[in-house]
Amino acid sequence: MMIMAKLKYLVIHCTATPEGREVSSADIRKWHTSPVAQGGRGWKQVGYTDLFHLNGGVERLVENNEDAQVDPWEVTNGAKGYNSVSRHIVYAGGVEKDGKTPKDTRTGCQKKALEKYVKDFHRKFPDVRIIGHNELAAKACPSFDVQEWLKEIGINQ
Repeated sequence: MMIMAKLKYLVIHCTATPEGREVSSADIRKWHTSPVAQGGRGWKQVGYTDLFHLNGGVERLVENNEDAQVDPWEVTNGAKGYNSVSRHIVYAGGVEKDGKTPKDTRTGCQKKALEKYVKDFHRKFPDVRIIGHNELAAKACPSFDVQEWLKEIGINQ
C-alpha cells in the first residue's frame, strides 16, 4: 500500500506541442495512458494535475484534495523519482511551429492563469518549492526559466 508523502515540489511542464495548438484532457490521457503498442506511455495515470489551455482556462485532470500531502490517488507521472512528493501542472505549447524547437509559447492568458495559480499555491504552501521540469530532468520543458519568472511575478523562495 502506498503511503502519502509531504508535498515538496510544484513542477511546471509544457505539453511540447507546437505554438498555438490547443490540447485537450483527452489528448493527454491518450498520450499517457494508452498502451505503448498504441503509441502511448502505458501509465496508469496522466502526468499532470492541471492543464492550462491557450485561453487561460485551467482544467483539472486528476482530483486533488488541495492539502500539503500527496495521497496515492493524487500521484501523477510528471517526473520519474519525484512523483510521490510533487504536483505537476502543464501548459499547452512549449515548442515552435516546427514541433521540435523549445520555445516559451505561453499566451498572455496562460501567463495570467499560471501566475494566479502559482501565487495562490505559494500562499497556501510556502514551503513547497516551485520548479520547472528541466530542474529535475535533462529536458527543455517547460521551455522557460521558472526561477527567473518567479522573481518577475514577485515570488521569492
